[in-house]
Amino acid sequence: MEQTPSQLTRLTTMEFKPPPPAEEKLHIVMFPWLAFGHMIPFLELSRLIAQKGHKISFVSTPKNIDRLPKLPPNLSSLVKFVKIPLPHTENLPEAAEATIDVTYDEAKYLKFAYDGLQKPISLFLESASPDWVFFDFAPYWVPEIASKLKIPCAYFNILNAAFIGFLGPVPIMMGGEDYRTKPEDFTVSPKWVPFESTVAFRIFEILRIFGDSVVGDDENVSDLYRIGATIKGCDLIAVKSCSEFEPEWFQLLEDLHRKPVIPVGLLPAADDGGKNNGGKNDGGWSVMKEWLDKQGKESVVYIAFGSEAELSQEELTEVALGLELSELPFFWVLRKRSNEIKLPDGFEERTKGRGLVWTSWAPQPRILSHDSVGGFLTHAGWGSVVDGVQFGRVLITLTFLSDQGINARVLEEKKMGYEIPRDERVGSFTRNSVAESIRLVMVEEAGKIYRNSVKDMSRLFGDRDRQDKYVDNLLGHLQSHTRLKNERVQKLIN
Repeated sequence: MEQTPSQLTRLTTMEFKPPPPAEEKLHIVMFPWLAFGHMIPFLELSRLIAQKGHKISFVSTPKNIDRLPKLPPNLSSLVKFVKIPLPHTENLPEAAEATIDVTYDEAKYLKFAYDGLQKPISLFLESASPDWVFFDFAPYWVPEIASKLKIPCAYFNILNAAFIGFLGPVPIMMGGEDYRTKPEDFTVSPKWVPFESTVAFRIFEILRIFGDSVVGDDENVSDLYRIGATIKGCDLIAVKSCSEFEPEWFQLLEDLHRKPVIPVGLLPAADDGGKNNGGKNDGGWSVMKEWLDKQGKESVVYIAFGSEAELSQEELTEVALGLELSELPFFWVLRKRSNEIKLPDGFEERTKGRGLVWTSWAPQPRILSHDSVGGFLTHAGWGSVVDGVQFGRVLITLTFLSDQGINARVLEEKKMGYEIPRDERVGSFTRNSVAESIRLVMVEEAGKIYRNSVKDMSRLFGDRDRQDKYVDNLLGHLQSHTRLKNERVQKLIN
């Protein structure tokens, strides 16, 4: 079986609370985008909801469902996996069902195929008749289907509130008046943000994604349009974050969209001891642990850039030589899409003992929870940020795609993450800047503010009691706004 992303260990058995009375149980359909960074949060939220006695129908493609983490057996009667195959799509690689299976340039064909699921999704929702549908940004056509069937729908944003707030009002996202038309428009704080903020893209970040994410083409609508249409049509915006972390951005979302915006918590990962690794053995954990056990407390920098970032040869070389120059212990999870991209000659020999390069799947939360890990060199994907901060690991950020630049600005504002200096136009960086950045946050006095800030915030990010309350709050809203209750209220009004 193909290895899954590092969030696999997110799913663990937690203490059960008594299920709600039968008449209060909900049936919720979950329909995530075809990326593991999206499917995993949807599955984790499904687990937390099912633990409270509610029924979940989790919809995805056959191969993706087979690659997902295994849920605890005592939830099998409450979580049903619904496999709907993708239609054949020209230019989409055979057997590709997730972003991990395609290159960045091929991802648009995955969206073509995904948009071809409208009819089977409509038929499924009609037959299942759920109380709610939770859907992702990509299937912007779900609200129209749900509305015809009189099913309430919620947009589950697996990113933080700052990113969606930065994108702005729905008319602007969908190309209306004052639409941002050039990359430079995304490099400043937008006019609708009423508070002081440095949150914006760098020019090299927006240039990398401008065509697909902002403009689109004749064959495919842009991601920005999809998000706008999704927000316009949904009844509720659920956000994978918490109001304690970004209260001003949650308030902005409510002001912009005039509909309920509910934080569902950060969905922090947990080390389950390898119980839910998709049926594999320990995935090499015994080797990793043996190496980590030999390192000093909080001395190791862990490096991982997610499953979608494609480093160029130059970028890979500068990261590697920067790690070498830092003279600090490191654990690098290196997932290369091409065998043509190689580590510098002699790198592994020169760093043998001090560094470990791991080229297959690795249990990210489990590694980050180890006492020897002190820092995390990351692409600043929101899931990885949560993974690192909940364990108190100071962040060094090197962004590549999507929301990562916005996340890096948020972290820098809060002194939780230090950005590796780069050329503003092309995004290039040097081995010296990598080494200096790592040493700054890991060992130098000037980086103490970052280490302390992350330690303070780890109490919030890893608070499972607080997470439980967020889920209860969400369920309270869902239970009071089901289709049947809405119909009863309408009858009373009439």
